[in-house]
Amino acid sequence: MFSKLPISSKTEKILTKSLDEAITVEEANHLMNIKGTDLYPLLATADYLRHEIAGDDVTFINNCNINFTNICTVRCGFCAFGKDAGDPEAYILNDEQILTKAQGAVEKGAHEFCLMGGVLPDADIEYYEHLLRLLKGEYPNVMIHGFSPTMINDACTVSGIDIAEGCERLCDAGLDTLPGTAAEILTDRSREIICPEKVNVQEWIDIVKIAHEVGIPGSATIMYGHVETLKERVEHIDIIRRLQEETHGFTEFIPMTFMHEYSPIFLEGQSNLGASGIEDLKLYAVSRLMLRDLIPNIQVSWVKMGFRFAHVALTAGTNDLGGTLGGDELSEASGAPDGVEASIETLEGMVRDLGRNPVERNSKYTEFYPINKGIEMPTL
Repeated sequence: MFSKLPISSKTEKILTKSLDEAITVEEANHLMNIKGTDLYPLLATADYLRHEIAGDDVTFINNCNINFTNICTVRCGFCAFGKDAGDPEAYILNDEQILTKAQGAVEKGAHEFCLMGGVLPDADIEYYEHLLRLLKGEYPNVMIHGFSPTMINDACTVSGIDIAEGCERLCDAGLDTLPGTAAEILTDRSREIICPEKVNVQEWIDIVKIAHEVGIPGSATIMYGHVETLKERVEHIDIIRRLQEETHGFTEFIPMTFMHEYSPIFLEGQSNLGASGIEDLKLYAVSRLMLRDLIPNIQVSWVKMGFRFAHVALTAGTNDLGGTLGGDELSEASGAPDGVEASIETLEGMVRDLGRNPVERNSKYTEFYPINKGIEMPTL
């Protein structure tokens, strides 16, 4: 496959092996550091494996983010969204406001509500159960992708129950899938710098494992481009891989580049923030080579990358474009390059321009919906 390409012998050996089996942590670390003419063979290999594992379908979901509050007691160094309760810009949506936003999304064909917010100081399991039953009572057929391990952990503490009971109650109330948020970067060294008040690595693993065991699958994410090293990026993916080997509860893996412009750590003077475009592509490609069909769906977040770069990333091993979002106050506060809402037509056009097949899906990748033909590529 690589005989006529200018490529180093070590990279060629690793990529040849990757065609048949997952690469090791050591091999992934080598690929994270390659430059020059080794780069294209890496991307081509990841794209080849994407085709072999996921085919030529590119999936996405018609969904709506419902960020029910921006009040947060956990003030992370990377977050430009959270506010103190007394801040004039702080808010908590009431039931009517939540249902109004949900109704607007359903009228546009939404299959998922992404229910997220800050960590409220007194939020207990009963409060989260209320939000779930509120939405499921009106829209029983729309899946809810909601909360985070940190939110669940704190709510269980407030309610005086263990994590297993908390997850079971959320599942019974209508929680379908768990977002990968609060993972950030799964090394305690970096977490101590950017999110010391969140759950630590082992706590995150334990909560996600319990959620999977009680029947709540969900996303796995990585947020990169802040204080972590390239080696820590690989360590994070390997933790996700080993957890998936045990639970098989992850539906997708989502690399999320750190948008630093409005973050507290940037405003406080932290330098060298943000990943380069080449680093982005290498992370997508290496993720595919490490995860293969163990997590067959690798998502590129157009809201983090912008439409143009997300389009390019579909050639680096990814097969999913995320969702239409219907607004995303978290990303908007961080400076989303192309806004926080996409139309089905925009996502479809991006996919067809690559000669691939746009497919609308649900949260669990268990149901798929037909897409109209004949959409032209929009101007990005």
